[in-house]
Amino acid sequence: MLNFLLENASFVSYLGIVVVLILTGAGLPVPEEVIIIAAGIASSPTSGALDPWMAWASCLAGALVGDYLMYWIGFHFGRSVLREHRWFPRFITPERERRVEQLILLHGPKVFFLARFLVGLRGPVYLTAGILRYPFRKFVLIDAFCATLVVSTFFALSYRFADHVLGWWKKIHDAELALTVGIAAAIVGGVLFFYIRHRRRVARIRVKQHLRSLKLQVHATEPAASESKKAAG
Repeated sequence: MLNFLLENASFVSYLGIVVVLILTGAGLPVPEEVIIIAAGIASSPTSGALDPWMAWASCLAGALVGDYLMYWIGFHFGRSVLREHRWFPRFITPERERRVEQLILLHGPKVFFLARFLVGLRGPVYLTAGILRYPFRKFVLIDAFCATLVVSTFFALSYRFADHVLGWWKKIHDAELALTVGIAAAIVGGVLFFYIRHRRRVARIRVKQHLRSLKLQVHATEPAASESKKAAG
Protein backbone atom coordinates (compact mmCIF):
# COMPACT_ATOMS: atom_id res chain seq x y z
CA MET A 1 0.00 0.00 0.00
CA LEU A 2 2.82 2.41 0.84
CA ASN A 3 4.52 1.85 -2.51
CA PHE A 4 1.19 2.42 -4.28
CA LEU A 5 0.68 5.75 -2.51
CA LEU A 6 4.23 6.90 -3.16
CA GLU A 7 4.06 5.99 -6.85
CA ASN A 8 0.53 7.32 -7.52
CA ALA A 9 0.42 10.82 -6.06
CA SER A 10 -2.96 11.75 -7.52
CA PHE A 11 -6.71 11.47 -6.96
CA VAL A 12 -6.33 7.70 -7.40
CA SER A 13 -4.31 7.53 -4.17
CA TYR A 14 -7.00 9.25 -2.11
CA LEU A 15 -9.69 7.08 -3.70
CA GLY A 16 -7.58 3.98 -3.01
CA ILE A 17 -7.29 4.92 0.67
CA VAL A 18 -11.06 5.34 0.96
CA VAL A 19 -11.88 2.09 -0.85
CA VAL A 20 -9.40 -0.06 1.08
CA LEU A 21 -10.55 1.33 4.43
CA ILE A 22 -14.18 0.68 3.48
CA LEU A 23 -13.21 -2.91 2.69
CA THR A 24 -11.42 -3.29 6.04
CA GLY A 25 -14.59 -2.10 7.75
CA ALA A 26 -16.59 -4.61 5.72
CA GLY A 27 -14.45 -7.53 6.83
CA LEU A 28 -11.19 -7.41 4.85
CA PRO A 29 -8.66 -9.05 7.22
CA VAL A 30 -6.23 -6.11 7.18
CA PRO A 31 -5.76 -3.73 10.14
CA GLU A 32 -6.94 -0.25 9.22
CA GLU A 33 -3.91 1.13 11.06
CA VAL A 34 -1.66 -0.21 8.29
CA ILE A 35 -3.46 1.91 5.69
CA ILE A 36 -3.51 4.99 7.93
CA ILE A 37 0.21 4.70 8.69
CA ALA A 38 0.99 4.33 4.98
CA ALA A 39 -1.08 7.45 4.23
CA GLY A 40 0.69 9.39 6.99
CA ILE A 41 4.12 8.45 5.65
CA ALA A 42 3.14 9.31 2.06
CA SER A 43 1.94 12.73 3.29
CA SER A 44 5.01 13.53 5.38
CA PRO A 45 7.62 16.13 4.32
CA THR A 46 10.02 13.23 3.76
CA SER A 47 7.85 11.79 1.01
CA GLY A 48 5.63 14.69 0.00
CA ALA A 49 3.56 12.48 -2.27
CA LEU A 50 0.15 13.37 -0.82
CA ASP A 51 -1.52 16.39 0.71
CA PRO A 52 -1.70 15.77 4.51
CA TRP A 53 -5.23 17.12 4.98
CA MET A 54 -6.62 15.29 1.97
CA ALA A 55 -4.96 12.04 3.04
CA TRP A 56 -6.24 12.40 6.62
CA ALA A 57 -9.75 13.17 5.38
CA SER A 58 -9.64 10.15 3.06
CA CYS A 59 -8.62 7.90 5.96
CA LEU A 60 -11.42 9.21 8.16
CA ALA A 61 -14.02 9.02 5.39
CA GLY A 62 -13.08 5.44 4.49
CA ALA A 63 -13.14 4.30 8.11
CA LEU A 64 -16.54 5.86 8.80
CA VAL A 65 -18.19 4.71 5.57
CA GLY A 66 -17.03 1.13 6.20
CA ASP A 67 -18.53 1.20 9.68
CA TYR A 68 -21.80 2.75 8.55
CA LEU A 69 -22.08 0.25 5.70
CA MET A 70 -21.97 -2.70 8.10
CA TYR A 71 -24.46 -0.99 10.43
CA TRP A 72 -26.79 -0.29 7.48
CA ILE A 73 -26.66 -3.92 6.32
CA GLY A 74 -27.53 -5.17 9.79
CA PHE A 75 -30.23 -2.56 10.34
CA HIS A 76 -32.06 -3.10 7.04
CA PHE A 77 -31.69 -6.85 6.59
CA GLY A 78 -31.69 -7.96 10.23
CA ARG A 79 -30.83 -11.50 11.24
CA SER A 80 -31.93 -12.86 7.87
CA VAL A 81 -28.67 -11.61 6.37
CA LEU A 82 -26.85 -14.08 8.61
CA ARG A 83 -28.98 -17.00 7.48
CA GLU A 84 -29.82 -16.41 3.81
CA HIS A 85 -26.41 -15.39 2.48
CA ARG A 86 -23.52 -17.82 2.36
CA TRP A 87 -20.85 -15.20 3.02
CA PHE A 88 -22.12 -13.86 6.34
CA PRO A 89 -22.29 -17.19 8.23
CA ARG A 90 -18.58 -17.55 7.59
CA PHE A 91 -18.11 -13.97 8.68
CA ILE A 92 -20.06 -14.17 11.95
CA THR A 93 -21.13 -17.45 13.52
CA PRO A 94 -24.24 -17.75 15.74
CA GLU A 95 -22.02 -18.16 18.80
CA ARG A 96 -20.04 -15.03 17.97
CA GLU A 97 -23.30 -13.19 17.25
CA ARG A 98 -24.67 -13.96 20.72
CA ARG A 99 -21.42 -12.95 22.37
CA VAL A 100 -21.24 -9.65 20.46
CA GLU A 101 -24.88 -8.89 21.30
CA GLN A 102 -24.22 -9.31 25.01
CA LEU A 103 -21.14 -7.10 24.85
CA ILE A 104 -22.95 -4.35 22.96
CA LEU A 105 -25.92 -4.36 25.33
CA LEU A 106 -23.64 -4.19 28.37
CA HIS A 107 -20.75 -2.03 27.12
CA GLY A 108 -21.80 -0.36 23.85
CA PRO A 109 -19.33 2.58 23.53
CA LYS A 110 -16.41 0.57 24.93
CA VAL A 111 -17.07 -2.26 22.51
CA PHE A 112 -17.27 0.09 19.51
CA PHE A 113 -13.94 1.63 20.47
CA LEU A 114 -12.09 -1.63 21.13
CA ALA A 115 -13.50 -3.23 17.96
CA ARG A 116 -11.46 -0.79 15.86
CA PHE A 117 -8.29 -2.55 16.95
CA LEU A 118 -9.54 -6.13 16.51
CA VAL A 119 -9.12 -7.50 12.99
CA GLY A 120 -12.01 -9.78 12.10
CA LEU A 121 -14.24 -8.52 14.93
CA ARG A 122 -14.86 -4.92 13.90
CA GLY A 123 -17.24 -5.83 11.07
CA PRO A 124 -19.34 -8.27 13.13
CA VAL A 125 -19.65 -5.72 15.95
CA TYR A 126 -21.05 -2.97 13.72
CA LEU A 127 -23.21 -5.46 11.82
CA THR A 128 -24.68 -6.68 15.10
CA ALA A 129 -25.22 -3.10 16.25
CA GLY A 130 -27.46 -2.59 13.22
CA ILE A 131 -29.30 -5.87 13.83
CA LEU A 132 -29.98 -4.82 17.43
CA ARG A 133 -31.31 -1.48 16.19
CA TYR A 134 -28.76 0.36 18.30
CA PRO A 135 -29.73 4.08 18.16
CA PHE A 136 -28.23 5.38 14.94
CA ARG A 137 -27.45 8.89 16.17
CA LYS A 138 -25.73 7.51 19.22
CA PHE A 139 -23.83 5.04 17.08
CA VAL A 140 -22.74 7.79 14.66
CA LEU A 141 -21.50 10.03 17.49
CA ILE A 142 -19.61 7.26 19.26
CA ASP A 143 -18.13 5.84 16.08
CA ALA A 144 -17.17 9.28 14.73
CA PHE A 145 -15.39 10.09 18.00
CA CYS A 146 -13.57 6.73 18.09
CA ALA A 147 -12.65 6.82 14.41
CA THR A 148 -11.41 10.42 14.58
CA LEU A 149 -9.30 9.63 17.65
CA VAL A 150 -7.76 6.47 16.18
CA VAL A 151 -7.23 7.84 12.67
CA SER A 152 -5.76 11.14 13.91
CA THR A 153 -3.42 9.43 16.37
CA PHE A 154 -1.94 6.92 13.94
CA PHE A 155 -1.83 9.44 11.08
CA ALA A 156 -0.08 12.08 13.20
CA LEU A 157 2.48 9.63 14.59
CA SER A 158 3.32 8.19 11.17
CA TYR A 159 3.47 11.73 9.72
CA ARG A 160 5.77 12.96 12.51
CA PHE A 161 8.08 9.94 12.62
CA ALA A 162 8.01 9.07 8.92
CA ASP A 163 11.82 8.93 8.74
CA HIS A 164 12.00 6.29 11.46
CA VAL A 165 9.10 4.31 10.05
CA LEU A 166 10.63 4.35 6.56
CA GLY A 167 13.91 3.15 8.07
CA TRP A 168 12.11 0.26 9.74
CA TRP A 169 10.20 -0.39 6.54
CA LYS A 170 13.47 -0.59 4.55
CA LYS A 171 14.98 -2.97 7.10
CA ILE A 172 11.87 -5.16 6.97
CA HIS A 173 11.92 -5.08 3.17
CA ASP A 174 15.62 -6.00 3.10
CA ALA A 175 15.00 -8.78 5.61
CA GLU A 176 12.11 -10.08 3.52
CA LEU A 177 14.30 -10.01 0.41
CA ALA A 178 17.11 -11.84 2.19
CA LEU A 179 14.65 -14.35 3.62
CA THR A 180 13.12 -14.91 0.17
CA VAL A 181 16.55 -15.48 -1.38
CA GLY A 182 17.49 -17.83 1.47
CA ILE A 183 14.30 -19.84 1.12
CA ALA A 184 14.72 -20.04 -2.66
CA ALA A 185 18.33 -21.18 -2.27
CA ALA A 186 17.28 -23.78 0.30
CA ILE A 187 14.55 -25.10 -2.01
CA VAL A 188 16.93 -25.30 -4.96
CA GLY A 189 19.56 -26.98 -2.78
CA GLY A 190 17.02 -29.45 -1.46
CA VAL A 191 15.78 -30.30 -4.96
CA LEU A 192 19.33 -30.84 -6.20
CA PHE A 193 20.21 -32.96 -3.16
CA PHE A 194 17.24 -35.29 -3.61
CA TYR A 195 17.74 -35.38 -7.38
CA ILE A 196 21.39 -36.42 -7.03
CA ARG A 197 20.46 -38.89 -4.31
CA HIS A 198 17.78 -40.37 -6.55
CA ARG A 199 20.18 -40.66 -9.50
CA ARG A 200 22.76 -42.41 -7.33
CA ARG A 201 20.15 -44.79 -6.00
CA VAL A 202 18.98 -45.60 -9.51
CA ALA A 203 22.59 -46.15 -10.59
CA ARG A 204 23.21 -48.54 -7.67
CA ILE A 205 20.06 -50.48 -8.51
CA ARG A 206 21.14 -50.77 -12.15
CA VAL A 207 24.62 -51.99 -11.11
CA LYS A 208 23.09 -54.60 -8.79
CA GLN A 209 20.74 -55.75 -11.54
CA HIS A 210 23.65 -55.99 -13.96
CA LEU A 211 25.73 -58.02 -11.49
CA ARG A 212 22.77 -60.28 -10.80
CA SER A 213 22.30 -60.90 -14.53
CA LEU A 214 26.02 -61.72 -14.87
CA LYS A 215 25.80 -64.23 -12.00
CA LEU A 216 22.81 -65.88 -13.63
CA GLN A 217 24.71 -66.15 -16.90
CA VAL A 218 27.68 -67.69 -15.08
CA HIS A 219 25.46 -70.22 -13.31
CA ALA A 220 23.78 -71.07 -16.61
CA THR A 221 27.09 -71.74 -18.40
CA GLU A 222 28.63 -73.88 -15.60
CA PRO A 223 26.50 -77.05 -16.28
CA ALA A 224 27.21 -76.84 -19.99
CA ALA A 225 30.96 -76.56 -19.34
CA SER A 226 30.98 -79.53 -16.97
CA GLU A 227 29.09 -81.68 -19.48
CA SER A 228 31.55 -80.79 -22.21
CA LYS A 229 34.46 -81.79 -19.97
CA LYS A 230 32.84 -85.15 -19.24
CA ALA A 231 32.26 -85.76 -22.93
CA ALA A 232 35.89 -84.92 -23.70
CA GLY A 233 37.08 -87.25 -20.93
